[in-house]
Amino acid sequence: MHATTAPRHTAPSLTVLCAALLVAACAPMSARYSQEQLPNAVKVPDGHQVAMQTVGVGKIAYECRAKKDMAGHEWVFVGPDAALNDRSGMQVGTYVGPPATWANLDGSKVTATQVAVAPAGAGNIPYQLVKANPATGSGAMQGVSYIQRVATSGGVAPSSPCGMESVGAKQWVPYQADYIFWKSA
Repeated sequence: MHATTAPRHTAPSLTVLCAALLVAACAPMSARYSQEQLPNAVKVPDGHQVAMQTVGVGKIAYECRAKKDMAGHEWVFVGPDAALNDRSGMQVGTYVGPPATWANLDGSKVTATQVAVAPAGAGNIPYQLVKANPATGSGAMQGVSYIQRVATSGGVAPSSPCGMESVGAKQWVPYQADYIFWKSA
C-alpha cells in the first residue's frame, strides 16, 4: 500500500508546475521568437519587436504564362489565399493577393513591399521580409513595420508542364508558413 500512496508534497509541486506553465503561456510573444537561425537578408532591423505571430495555412495560385523574353513558358506566382491562425490554431486573419494583403479579423489590414528573400529548402517557398505600408482600420495591424515569412512548407510552382497549350491555366499549390509581424520598439 505504501507504494501507491502519493507523497504529501505532490499537490504543492503540481501547483508550482501549473503556475510556471501559466506564466510561460502568458509571456510576450517576442520572448519566444528568435531571428538567430535566419539568413541575414530576411532579418528585421534592430529597433523592432514582435507584435504578433501567425501561421498561414492555405494555397498559392500560379498561372502558366509566356516568359518575359518569349523563350518558352513558365509558372508565374499570382497570389496567396490563406487563413492566418494564432499559435493555438484559432483564425485571427487572412492573407490574400494580389495585392498581397494581411488582414486581421478586427478590421485592420496592411499591404507591403518586398525587401528580401532567402532560400528555405527544396520544395518550400523562400523566406521573405517585407516592409509594411501604413495600415488601414484600427486594430492589430496598426503600427506594423515589417512582416517576415519563415518556417515555410510547400507552395512552390507546380511541376506539371507549362507550354503554349496551357497558357492562362491556373493551379493552386498548398502551403504553410509562419508570418511574424513586427512594430517599432
